[in-house]
Amino acid sequence: MEYTDALGTVHRPAADARIVSLVPSITEMLCDFGLAGQLVGRTGFCIHPSELVASIPKVGGTKDVNIDKIRKLAPTHLVVNIDENEQPTVAQLAEFIPHIVVTHPLAPRDNLALAELLGGVFCRSREAAAWSADFEREYACLQALQAQSPGPARTMLYCIWQDPWMSVSRETYIARMLAEIGWQVPQLGAARYPEFSWTPELLAQIDGVLLSSEPYRFSAAHAAVLAQQIGKPVQLVDGEMLSWYGSRALQGLRYLQELAGASGR
Repeated sequence: MEYTDALGTVHRPAADARIVSLVPSITEMLCDFGLAGQLVGRTGFCIHPSELVASIPKVGGTKDVNIDKIRKLAPTHLVVNIDENEQPTVAQLAEFIPHIVVTHPLAPRDNLALAELLGGVFCRSREAAAWSADFEREYACLQALQAQSPGPARTMLYCIWQDPWMSVSRETYIARMLAEIGWQVPQLGAARYPEFSWTPELLAQIDGVLLSSEPYRFSAAHAAVLAQQIGKPVQLVDGEMLSWYGSRALQGLRYLQELAGASGR
C-alpha cells in the first residue's frame, strides 16, 4: 500500500518509524493511534494527551524549531502542516530526515483522509478505521440536528489575535467548521489570516464576535470589554474545539452542536 500526503508525496508503511511531530493536533492523533512510543520529538504546544506527551522530548515550537536537537533524535519521519510550520524550516529538516509527511486539512471531513494517511504510513490502519467510524457517527448526528432544527444563518467574526487584531478567512478549517452550523466569517481580504480594524463598515457586516482561546489567550474579561466597546454580542469559544483537526475533531463536532444550541437554534 502507498499513501499520498498533502503535497502529493507518496509514502509507504513504516512500522518502525521514529517520528517527530511539529503539529499539536496530529501529535494527539498519533498518540491515540498507539504511537506514543515511536514519537521521539514534539513541540511545546503538543500538550494532549498530557500523560503520554510528558515523556516525549520537546524540540521547540511549531515555528521556532531546534534543528540541532531534532538531528540528534535521528527521526525517520517528520509530520508537518502547511499552515502551522514554515517551509524554510521544513526544508532544513528535510536535509537529514528521510520522510516528510505534509498535512493540510481544510474542512471537517478532511479528517477522514488525515486518519487514513497517518494510520497507513505508521501501520495503524485498524485504529484509523475505528476512529473514522466514530467521526462518521458524530458527523451524521450534527447533520441530522441541523436538518431537523436549523438555526439562523449568521456572520461571525472569529478573532485569533489582538495587537494587531487578526481573524480567519473562509478558506480555513475554522471557517468551515463554523459553516457546519450555518455561521460564516466575513471575507476581509486575500490573506488566510487577515489583520483588521473595527470599522463601522465591518461592524455592519457581522452579527457577533467569537474570541478564540488560542493562539491568543482571550478570556471572558476580554469578551466583556469588547462587547461594551463595539455594541455587538461577543462570545469566548474554545479554540481547540474549532481549530484542532485530528482526534479533537470528534469533540469539536459535539462542541458545534453546543454552540448552535446555546445561540438559540
